[in-house]
Amino acid sequence: MVDVVQLVRASDCGSECRGFESHLPPRINPVKRKFYGVSCFCIIYSSLLQKDFVFLQSKSIIYYKKEESMNIIVSQEIETVCPQFVGACVEAYVVNTPYCEELWNEIHQLGEKYREQLTTESLKTMSGIAATRKVYRACGKDPSRYRPASEALIRRMLQGKELYQRDTLVDLVNLASIAFGYSIGGFDADKFVGDTLTLGVGKAGEPYEGIGRGNINIEGLPVYRDNQGGVGTPTSDNERTKMSLKTSHLVVLINGYDGNEEQVKANAKFIQELLRKYANSDGGNYFIYQ
Repeated sequence: MVDVVQLVRASDCGSECRGFESHLPPRINPVKRKFYGVSCFCIIYSSLLQKDFVFLQSKSIIYYKKEESMNIIVSQEIETVCPQFVGACVEAYVVNTPYCEELWNEIHQLGEKYREQLTTESLKTMSGIAATRKVYRACGKDPSRYRPASEALIRRMLQGKELYQRDTLVDLVNLASIAFGYSIGGFDADKFVGDTLTLGVGKAGEPYEGIGRGNINIEGLPVYRDNQGGVGTPTSDNERTKMSLKTSHLVVLINGYDGNEEQVKANAKFIQELLRKYANSDGGNYFIYQ
């Protein structure tokens, strides 16, 4: 079931229906926002504006169909080992490209900064990394053997090695992870099975194909699962739901095992900023989950 919101001409309504543009859903691209946001329409059911809508058009009447938002559940397993956990889900519509020079300029600048300030040992004290390593140990996993992705990326920078260049979305998510120290998963949301992700702990023998790594042992690793199985861990995301050049519907999950909600929010906003600059996106929206 979906709710449909009908828009009518403001001349048929009161003066309170003016200023329509400020209420347009965020998924309308800037051109359509400008064209349709000329104070000639109003939204009848304004209470539904809290949700996101997909643009539809039927003759002279414009409609918005409300989408079901992603559900994310933090399991009791995670609450037990990390009661302070706070996550953020960024969801946006994007255009991916093979390479973005301006984005890589930002990555290189951050690498230079870290090489002046950090060592391969001191980086472990970064709040997000230290907390993730602690959760690994609590779940029975050695964080030096199965490094959180954020630590592995920064460590590579500090060793003077180039990061692997994949595509703009992958590179963008890597920059966001490096900048804040949180392990972040980027996914093609259209590849999820079902509308719910559950954050739990990997089981013995649980099948999981890491991106570019083949089958990996996720026993004792925090893992997001959809209706089919694991899609993401702080060490490696899954081949099945990985981003590609065809990805247009992006979901990014930020894992704040340190419980610092303000930093997690700042990381989410930073991702939105990067999406606006480098992925032809309006930045989408985000929500916090715990």
